[in-house]
Amino acid sequence: MRWTEAAALAVILLGCAQAQTPPPQAPQMPAVPAPAAPLVRPGFVVVLDAAHGGSDPGAHLRSDLQEKDVTLALSNRLRSALRARGIDVVTTRDGDVNPSMADRAGTANHAAAAGCLVIHATATGSGVHLFTSSLAQAAPARMLPWQTAQAAYVTQSLKLESEIDSALAHAQIPVTLGRAYVQPMDSLACPAVAVEMAPLVAGHVTEARGISDAGYQKSVVDALSAALESWRSDWKQ
Repeated sequence: MRWTEAAALAVILLGCAQAQTPPPQAPQMPAVPAPAAPLVRPGFVVVLDAAHGGSDPGAHLRSDLQEKDVTLALSNRLRSALRARGIDVVTTRDGDVNPSMADRAGTANHAAAAGCLVIHATATGSGVHLFTSSLAQAAPARMLPWQTAQAAYVTQSLKLESEIDSALAHAQIPVTLGRAYVQPMDSLACPAVAVEMAPLVAGHVTEARGISDAGYQKSVVDALSAALESWRSDWKQ
């Protein structure tokens, strides 16, 4: 074989080898399995996400009180109250740690939660502030974009918020309703409500109570437990 023929053959073989190499794929955003996909935990499961933790203290509610401690205390008390009612509970943190937003959402989504409460605390306002996602309602899909998974659950989240609102009103705890873009809530593939506890300002039927008041915390926890008990009967509908 002459040199020119050999060189031409080498070029042809190199071109074939390159053609057989698969092209690199562009990175894709992770997706969340929708309810049609197999679920890890069947049945009625509630996820509690105590905001902040670790190096993230959250709001300084007083000189000696940080938001991360209040949210964890509320989460622990609510977990005990729900389990006493026979409700399965998963928490995103049990100590002074700060899981990433992706990890918090991953915990809730892998639990196949029937409801998730994202727990916050504030020194401003009165009573309890409830927030649902500001995302527009989207049609359910088998796979949901991670950053906006909550869009497929907005209607259900509003129904869960209504259950909580009614229970708090029954306990004579003032409620403020709102919508917000907030993580990890927007990445949750389940009905989700952010619950922000504020001090209780004195009113015609209530006395002033600080956010760390044990009796006030119990009233909020009891109302949330009653709401989630009602939600257990309604969520599949």
